[in-house]
Amino acid sequence: MGVLAVLAIESVATNPNFGWPVVAQYFTSPRVLEGLVNTLQLTVVAMVLGVVLGVILAVMRLSTNPALYAASGLYIWFFRGTPIFVQLLFWGFISALYPTLALGIPGTKPWFETDTNSVITPIVAAILGLALNEAAYMAEIVRAGIVSVSKGQTEAAHALGMSHMRTLRRVILPQAMRVIVPPTANNAISMLKTTSLVSVLSFPELLYATQLIYAENFQTIPLLITASIWYLIVTTLMTIGQYYTERHYNKSTRVQGISVLRRVLELQKRRGANDAASR
Repeated sequence: MGVLAVLAIESVATNPNFGWPVVAQYFTSPRVLEGLVNTLQLTVVAMVLGVVLGVILAVMRLSTNPALYAASGLYIWFFRGTPIFVQLLFWGFISALYPTLALGIPGTKPWFETDTNSVITPIVAAILGLALNEAAYMAEIVRAGIVSVSKGQTEAAHALGMSHMRTLRRVILPQAMRVIVPPTANNAISMLKTTSLVSVLSFPELLYATQLIYAENFQTIPLLITASIWYLIVTTLMTIGQYYTERHYNKSTRVQGISVLRRVLELQKRRGANDAASR
């Protein structure tokens, strides 16, 4: 196996068809770096929005309210069941369905009206497509994390007079992070690579930036290698960050089931003592 690996590396390194000089020439070119920055920004914004909406959907999914439960279930079913590429195309060409966007009371003159393309620009379409799709997957991840926490934790917090939302924020979510973080990090890495699909919307992310260059100089393979190397570098850094983040939460949650409620009990005792002293 070692001999085969050496032969493969030697073949790739010496084959002129790979165009390594071209790779070196464009690796740090302004257009490629601009595409890289756009890719990173798109990944961060789409993931943040996806996580926030995913948490809301997860809470709705666990709600006893049938309307909230059904609405979140329908959302998750639709966005997980249709290809992300189709969703991106839908947002990119939504002006074909709605040429104008208007705000007002039906049957009356709109208060506000504008061209759809001026609002749903390529970057907006990309964010909507990626974030809404990601939210469906994050909802299931967060729901699984919340369910993994013992119901006794919730009952104990409620017995102390804590509201449902405060229990979720102070007791449940901190302990659920051990379950939530690993798949969320994997989704973030996947999101980085999924942004390459946004090239269909003519948004200048990393892949589209290299496509524009090789459309001019016809150096297709070297430019694709350039983009791939940048994807590998960023995903490697994200994987390292994932490792340390998971290790942090694995350590902190070993005693968190007890420590979280202990802190709550201590807080309640302090408040009770302060109330008694003030009287």
